Parts: sequence; structure tokens; C-alpha cells
Amino acid sequence: MSSVKAKSATQCHVVAMPNPGRGHINPMMNLCKTLASKNSNILVTFVVTEEWLGFIGSDPKPDNIRFGTIPNVIPSELVRAADIYAFAEAVRTKLEAPFVRLLDRLEPPVTVIMADTFLSWAVGVGNRRKIPVASFWPMASSMFTIIQHVDLLVKNGHFPADSGDKYKSFYSEFL
Repeated sequence: MSSVKAKSATQCHVVAMPNPGRGHINPMMNLCKTLASKNSNILVTFVVTEEWLGFIGSDPKPDNIRFGTIPNVIPSELVRAADIYAFAEAVRTKLEAPFVRLLDRLEPPVTVIMADTFLSWAVGVGNRRKIPVASFWPMASSMFTIIQHVDLLVKNGHFPADSGDKYKSFYSEFL
């Protein structure tokens, strides 16, 4: 009986890493709030940039959700639309290192990483650390289908070649 009590007191530590955009952060936070409300033994560390903490840090959340921050190594949310491709490249190449440094500082040890599907580097981080990674897709399944078939859309002239090529390279890690 004592092993059952010890096991139930064990805390599951979920590190949630959304893609840094409102359409990704809000759905993942909603999922984390639901998850945390179901079991008080689940601790969620919700990772955002320092800029995003300023945007959402005062929003209400359960006590078993805390924020973990990484430096603002990507263009500001306030100007990212000016060059979405450069923003996406920065997310793809500049977030991993500060995320790994944050993982090194977290207590209790991380049980699982829940990462936005757009952050494909998170799978490699989890694999290297032997931490399971759950991929979270916050958008409609129709958007996933479009991304998976963008080559056909370009081939059949549904995208102009120049924007289709940009779109294809933007989502190349999913193709």
C-alpha cells in the first residue's frame, strides 16, 4: 500500500513550449489549464519569451502552472508580420539553445515536453535527454492538410510559383 501512496504523490512535470504567436500560445495555454485542473500532481512549466511573459504573465492560471522564460532571441511579436519568413527562421534556429538552458535549471526533473508541432527541434531535444515529447497542433486539421500538400498546390497552379516556393520552404520541415 505504501508504494501506491508514494506513486500518487509523484509529480508529473510537463514543459509546454508553444510556437511564439498568439494563435499557438493561447490554445496551448488552454490545454495546459485543462490538464492542470484535472490533477494537482501535474506541474506545468509554460515556456515563453520575456516579451510574451509581459503580454500574458498576469493572466489567471491554476497554481500548478508556472512560467519559464527564455530571452527575446527572435523578432518582436509587434513587428513579426513585416517579415514572417525571417521570424519563422529565427524561431527555427534561435529558440532551441535557450530552451535547453532553461531545461537544465528546472526542478523537479522534466517528465514530458509538450511542444508545438512547428518547433520540430524539440523532438531532438527530448530524444537527446530521453524525455518523451508530445507534439501539439493548435490549428484546424485542414491547415495541416494544406501544409502537407503545398507541393501539389504549387504544381497545379493554386499558388503562384514565387509565393508557393516561399510557402514551401517556410513549411519544409513538415513536408
